[in-house]
Amino acid sequence: MLLILESTALIASTALWTYSFVKIRAGVRRGQSRNLYTPASHSDQLPSISVCIPARNESDALTLCLERVIASSYPKLEIIVFDDQSKDTTSFVIKSFAHAGVRFVKGAPIDESWLGKNHALESLSRQASGSYIIFLDVDTRIEPDSLSQLVAYIHQSGAKMVSVLPQRADGWRASVWLSTLRYYWELLFARSVAPPCSSSLWAIHRQTLLDDFDSFQNMKQIVQPETKFAQALASTSEYRYVISDRLLGVAFEKKLPSQHETATRLLWPRFGANNRGLMLGVALILTLLWPFAGLFVYSVTNSYVWALVLLPAALIALSTYISYARAMWVHAWPLAAIMLPVVLLQELILLIKSAYGYATHSITWKGRKI
Repeated sequence: MLLILESTALIASTALWTYSFVKIRAGVRRGQSRNLYTPASHSDQLPSISVCIPARNESDALTLCLERVIASSYPKLEIIVFDDQSKDTTSFVIKSFAHAGVRFVKGAPIDESWLGKNHALESLSRQASGSYIIFLDVDTRIEPDSLSQLVAYIHQSGAKMVSVLPQRADGWRASVWLSTLRYYWELLFARSVAPPCSSSLWAIHRQTLLDDFDSFQNMKQIVQPETKFAQALASTSEYRYVISDRLLGVAFEKKLPSQHETATRLLWPRFGANNRGLMLGVALILTLLWPFAGLFVYSVTNSYVWALVLLPAALIALSTYISYARAMWVHAWPLAAIMLPVVLLQELILLIKSAYGYATHSITWKGRKI
């Protein structure tokens, strides 16, 4: 019986990691479109854009975010920041940039029919005047030419919506090499009707958002509303995703506790928001983890034949994650091979924590219950 279980686990893990290798490599290739970045040379050929930033208790991160946006070389740009009833000095930080043209929008109390962030995005979309709206999280960092590159890509791809999967560019730290698998799942689970999407930075044609979707009015309780827009526009080939690179220059800096908080908010919906999805998610992660756990167990018990049998699955797993890390991390990607088992174990714990949090109604976003 044990032999049958071990053989089944070996076959399942090898097949799953092989499938993951194909999916991740294909997803990375589709997301890397460097040859399309050729910005227009005359400003009169450029559309206007509105960079919209929702902020709640973000006084520490907001200053650097705004400094980066203000430094943008894009000529037709408005910057709007929504202060979602912050209890720290966020409002003062926003107002201190008024001389640079940053527009402050003060948030009002919301009713329970809205998720807090969705209401902030709704309010921002109604304030924006640009041809395109770019929604930007405060922990996202851009370079001076990032917006020019992005608009060029939008025009040359003919897309009405583009989201950017950001890189980690902040060096050798635990928050990088212990990063959660948020974007890994986006690439792994991608299909034509559910393409990868990112909330860190995404752009959408303003009239498409307001006229075709009525902004966020139908997305009040959707945890990741941008994914619904992406799915709808993907059906008409009007959506694209891009994995950032040095040329595009979009990165994010999120501390590990913040990544864990985000993961607990997103993992339960990611796996279907039901018990069946939870069981499948746990089984998936355990299957992905098995080559490493098996190698350890068999090495300790001197079952070297089984360890050698598991070795190919482990090598496929390492190749898969290194391919992902090389695309998503500017630095430290060689550590991916070492940290993968730890990251998978971390993800398993976060998934269970997410399920428990939703079951007990204890999941929050910036202090508000979801």
